[in-house]
Amino acid sequence: MSQQEDEATRLAKRENAKRVFRESGVAEMLQGINKNLLKGRGRFEEYDTMVLFKWGTSSTLRHMWIEVVDDTLRFRFNEHRKCSRPAPICDGEYHTFTDAMWKDRAFMQAELKKYYDRPVAESSSD
Repeated sequence: MSQQEDEATRLAKRENAKRVFRESGVAEMLQGINKNLLKGRGRFEEYDTMVLFKWGTSSTLRHMWIEVVDDTLRFRFNEHRKCSRPAPICDGEYHTFTDAMWKDRAFMQAELKKYYDRPVAESSSD
């Protein structure tokens, strides 16, 4: 591919990710967690198709890693045993939400609360 095609593809993926974050309500829900629960102490790292939401101190740093792949939302976790429940789809590293799943705001809010209550701990840099 040419450099222009690569850039066009990157921008299309970025715009799709913005749409999915907006339509699912996840962007608004993350902002609400930051404002109401963390009193604005969380920070966001935004990439083309991914948001990394971090909070805590150097010794208690936690994060949520959320990315968009086509029309699905994927939450990345430390490797774990595959979950047995049907939603979200679990492969032992990611919890994947199809558009039918993320369109259910109450379900997404409950899932997001669960991920906030048990976030991924970052390893120390020592």
